[in-house]
Parts: sequence; structure tokens; C-alpha cells
Amino acid sequence: MSQTFEVEKTCPRTGARAGVIITSHGLVPTPVFMPVGSQATVKALTPDDLRDVGATIVLSNAYHLYLRPGVHVIEKMGGLHRFMGWSGPMLTDSGGYQIFSLASLRRVDDRGVIFRSHIDGSEHSLTPEDAIELQRRMGADIIMVLDECPPYTKDVGQVRQAMERTHKWAERCRRVARDEEQQVFGIVQGGVFADLRRESSEYLTSLDFAGYAIGGLSLGEGKEETLAMVEETVACLPAAKPRYLMGVGSPEDLVENVARGVDLFDSALPTRTARNGALFTDKGRLNIRNARYRELDEAIEPGCDCYTCQRFSVAYLNHLFRSSELLAYRLATIHNLRFVMRLMGRMRQAIVEGGFGDFREGFLAEYRTTDEDVRLAQKQRWLERAVRVRDECDSTEEP
Repeated sequence: MSQTFEVEKTCPRTGARAGVIITSHGLVPTPVFMPVGSQATVKALTPDDLRDVGATIVLSNAYHLYLRPGVHVIEKMGGLHRFMGWSGPMLTDSGGYQIFSLASLRRVDDRGVIFRSHIDGSEHSLTPEDAIELQRRMGADIIMVLDECPPYTKDVGQVRQAMERTHKWAERCRRVARDEEQQVFGIVQGGVFADLRRESSEYLTSLDFAGYAIGGLSLGEGKEETLAMVEETVACLPAAKPRYLMGVGSPEDLVENVARGVDLFDSALPTRTARNGALFTDKGRLNIRNARYRELDEAIEPGCDCYTCQRFSVAYLNHLFRSSELLAYRLATIHNLRFVMRLMGRMRQAIVEGGFGDFREGFLAEYRTTDEDVRLAQKQRWLERAVRVRDECDSTEEP
């Protein structure tokens, strides 16, 4: 596959761009958001639901699938697409972030990682070559190199060490990745240090990957730091290759980073917040459990064409969440993902038609964002909870 990405239009005011990624399972118009299906499923939704909300590509996680059900099972079932019933394009993450968040459950050196499963405590090893081979066997269209993702820190020495190891691993991944049907993306690291971001970008682009991800952000730093590092990184990446910002999914962040030239995004935020009763609208999130919505006979978002808004009232959703009914999760997830897909489509159209700058200003003027201090506190609690759950396996006996 010679050409895998085409840029159709670029906004001269901002650098936002509309393009298309070419894969063996179909075309992916960009900018695009990838729903997260870490364990071969986007929580609460079927593949038909994903198609209905407008998803063109989904993300799964090699770490989770390696541990359960196992790559051999996925192979026996005909590959990841057939296994999960999704016929469109798919990206798999190598699992680097998940492994490095295991804290006391892993050991790392230049050869790779030895880690204990957060499920049963069993010990496993993973090299950069293994990461590529596992994803190759699953059959994803876009696969990621193994990287070392350090936590948010101001310790430049720690970040440099992780970045340099990421570079060594990226070179090894590049050497073994020969399947032309699978596009391999490098991952830029460097924390919140502009000089390291530039250095990492320069090194990885010299390896000529099919695309480049921006990793190690949205881990506790403020949004201004995130945006500054995205700007530094994008400026160093080749215009002819797709750019993927990992782990970003709030509507305002999608708009701001599309404006900085990012093409792909993924995050569990839209689905996770949906299950917690936080629903997206053009004016910001609303808490569906709030008593004010108990008798509101209208859709979540006027003009939204999702199944939830077309069929059900805010009052009904309020009732489902207050009653802890399982349908609440499906209907809320459908709405939040459709909101994000519509947002990506609106941005793409605005870029193509030459009006993205005005669209960005109008959207951000109306959208009420979560308070920054509250957002950082919520993020920190989520990260600590995720690590705590995994660390509880530290005392688990190996089978």
C-alpha cells in the first residue's frame, strides 16, 4: 500500500486540516474520533450501534486482549474484525500506557517489560518485537509501537530516560514491521518539555513511520501545557503523515487540537461520562440525574439525530439513571458518541468549506467547559483509582 493518507484541505487561519486515511478495511475521513473498545467492545454498544452513530474506525487494546481472551483465541476466530463483528478500519494500541500504569506490577529495561497481569497476577514479558507481532496477529489496520509513557512530572531526567527508551524500542519495532497491509505509527514522548518534544519528533520522523502519535499528555498537566506541547510536536511532524493525539476526547479539546493540525483522537471520556450520567450538549455537559430534569419533555440536544434524542425525553433518561436501569448506559453512550461524531463531521465540513476559524470561535463561545481545577482533580482521582485497582493484584498468588 503506497499511499495511506491524503490531505484534502487545510485551514490557513489555524492549521486544521481535512484528509482521509486509506486502509484495507475502508477509508477514514479526518479529523476523526475513535471510540475506545479496549476489550473488543465499546461498552454498552453493538457494532451496529457504532455504525449508526457514525463511527468509521474503532480502537482496541493489545494489552487487554493479550491477557483475555488471548491472541490465539482471536486468531482462531478469524482475527479481531471478525471476532468483534466490526468490518471497518481498526487501530490497536500496544498497551504501553496500561503496562506502565501498573506501577509495582512491572519491571522495565531496554530489552522490554516484565509485568504481572492485573487480572490474576500471572507474570508476562513483552518486548517491542512482541508488541508488533501480537498486533499483526490480531489483524488491525493501524498498529502502535511499544513506548514508555512516564507519569506527569517536572523531572526532566525521568522524562528523558523514558523518551530515549521509547526511541530505541521504536527503531526495533520499525525493523520487524513489514506487513504493508498494516500501518505502524510511532509515538512521540517528551512530557511537558518543548525541547524533548522536538527531539523526539525529529528522531521518530527519521524512521519514516506511516503516522505519528503524540503520547504522554493529558496525564495531569493543565490544558495550556497540553496545547503548547501539541503545537511544538505538530510543527515538527511531516504534513504528509497523519497525526494522532492519544487520550483526548472532551469536545472543547477536540476543537482546540483540530485547530492545531491533529487528525485522529481517542478517549474513553465520552463513554465513561455517559455511564456516569454526564451528557454532552453544544452548551456543555448536563448531569441527567439532576432533579430539574425529572419532568423535562424534550430531547437532550435539540437537533441531535441520534437514536436517543429521536426517541426519548430527558425525563425518561433521568428516570432510567435514578432507577439504575441498564438501558440508561446504552442510551447515554449512544448520545455522547453521536455528539462527538457530529462534532467531528461539522469541523471537517467547516475546514473543507473554508469556515473552520469561525466555527471554532462560535463553538467555544457557547460551550461551557468543566472548571480546570475540578477537571484536574477528577483526572487525578481517576488515575489513582485505576492504579489502585491494578495494585491490588500485587498480593495475588500466581496460578
